[in-house]
Amino acid sequence: QVQLVESGGGLVQAGGSLRLSCAASGRTISRTAMGWFRQAPGKGREFVAAMRWTGGRTDYADSVKGRFTISRDNAKNTVYLQMNKLKPEDTAVYYCAADTRYGGIYYSSIDRYDYWGQGTQVTVSS
Repeated sequence: QVQLVESGGGLVQAGGSLRLSCAASGRTISRTAMGWFRQAPGKGREFVAAMRWTGGRTDYADSVKGRFTISRDNAKNTVYLQMNKLKPEDTAVYYCAADTRYGGIYYSSIDRYDYWGQGTQVTVSS
């Protein structure tokens, strides 16, 4: 069983930055593919960023490339999402997810992740 707890969300002005954290317990993230997803009001959950546990490969949605960075601190068993140059359209609940079965090869597929956090709200004002 893996528990994921997100933090770091909040209200920020357009152009600002936030860093989300996802603290994991029950499994070491150094051997787990991790992803970030988001869900805006009235919309479905969408892929944001992912990191495979081997080689550290990262993948990003086109809408956040160049602005967001996923990283991890294995010693703290924590995954981060650094979000820069935030836009109002980034407003959403952000979820951390763990893929313990596929190594991250289906990184953008929601149904390939088997553990999810409770989400943290990010609101970007214009």
